[in-house]
Amino acid sequence: MLVNDPPVPDQANPAELDPKTFGGRAMTYYGRWTYKFEIASEKGAAGVFIIHETGPAGYPFEVVQGSWTGEQFDLVAPDKNMSRVPIQGWVSLEQGTNLLKMGGQDFQTLKRQAASRDFKPVPLGVTASMTLKNKLRTINSQNVVARLEGLDPQLTTEHVVYTAHWDHLGTGEPVNGDRIYNGAVDNAVGVAGILEIARAYTRLQSPPKRSVLFLAVTAEEQGLLGSAYYTVSPLYPLAKTAAVINIDTLNVHGRTRDLTLVGYGASALDDYARDATGEQGRILRSDPEPEKGFYYRSDHFNFAKQGVPALDPDEGVEFVGKPADYGAQVRAQYNEHDYHKPSDTVKPDWDLAGAREDLMVFFAVGYRVAEAERLPEWTAGNEFKAKRDAMLKTAQ
Repeated sequence: MLVNDPPVPDQANPAELDPKTFGGRAMTYYGRWTYKFEIASEKGAAGVFIIHETGPAGYPFEVVQGSWTGEQFDLVAPDKNMSRVPIQGWVSLEQGTNLLKMGGQDFQTLKRQAASRDFKPVPLGVTASMTLKNKLRTINSQNVVARLEGLDPQLTTEHVVYTAHWDHLGTGEPVNGDRIYNGAVDNAVGVAGILEIARAYTRLQSPPKRSVLFLAVTAEEQGLLGSAYYTVSPLYPLAKTAAVINIDTLNVHGRTRDLTLVGYGASALDDYARDATGEQGRILRSDPEPEKGFYYRSDHFNFAKQGVPALDPDEGVEFVGKPADYGAQVRAQYNEHDYHKPSDTVKPDWDLAGAREDLMVFFAVGYRVAEAERLPEWTAGNEFKAKRDAMLKTAQ
C-alpha cells in the first residue's frame, strides 16, 4: 500500500488536488497508516506493507525505524488480537521500488495510476515466506487523571477534558552515543501545560458550572493507546463530555501573532478559540501542513472518533520579531533533527513566552465551554457529527 490518500487532481484545476475527493491536500483518516492496517485486517490479508515516502508520511523513514523496531504495545482485545493481519510493516521507498521491479512494475507509474478512481490492485506475481518469532507479555500502564468538580448541580456531571500524553520512547538505539529518548517537546511540555492549566483553575474564586477533567494519557507513541482505552471505558460518559482540548507539544520559540488549529473548521470550538486569541490581538490559522494528517495523530482523535468535539491546537507560524520564514525553519529543523530522537531535550534558547500565551487561550476555551448554556457541536458535514448526534439522542 501507499501512504496517505490518493492524490486525485482537481478537474477544474489539475495543478491542485480535488477537495471533494478525500480531503484534497488534507489527509483524511483513510490515509493514515493505522487505517491501512485496520482495513487489511478487515479484508483478511495475509500481510500488508506500506511503502514509505517522507512527504506523504510527514516524517523520514528513520522515524519509522525508531518508533516500530523496539517492543510494541497494544490494548488487549477480547480475541487477543488474533483478528489482526498476521504480518504488518513498512518498507523504504528504495526497497518498495525494488520489490515492484521484481514484479515487472514501475513505482512512479503505478503511483500515478493509483490516483484514478478506476484503479485496481496490481498483482506482482512475487511470493515471500515469512516467519516472525514474538515474545509476548502482558503489562500494565496508567492514565493519570484529576477532576475539578463543577459548581452547577445540573451540569456537574458534564465534563470538559484536557489531555496530554506523558509517555515518549524510553530508551532505544543510540544516536551519537545517546540512547535516552527524552521527549522534552514531545510531550513533557504538554504535560507541564495541563498542570499549569489545572493550577489556574484551582486559583479561581469558584469552579465553572461543568466539571473539568485533566487526563495525562499513556502510550500515545504506541498508537494512542491510553486515550483509546479511556474512550472505550470512560470514567464519565462520552455523551456528557462537552469537549476535549489536547496539548501535544507547545511553542518553545517565543511569541507568535497567530495560533494554529489542526482540523480548523471542524467544530464550534474554533469560535471559542477565535475569541480567546482575538482578545490577545492574535489570529487563528489553519494547519499549514494538512497533508500530514496531524488531526489523526494525537490523543484527541480517539475522542473525536467517538463523536466528542475535539480541539487540536498547534503553535503559530508568524513569530514576533523573527523573519517571516522562522516558523517554518524551526519546524523543519525539529522534524529533521529532534523528532523521536534522543536530541529532543530542553534547549538553552527556549523562549516560553509563546507557550504562556497559548495556554491562556486553552484555559479560556475550556472555561467558557464549561460555562456555556449549550454543548459545542461539530460543523455540518463533519465526518464525526453523525456519531455525536446519535450519541446524544441515545443519551436523552
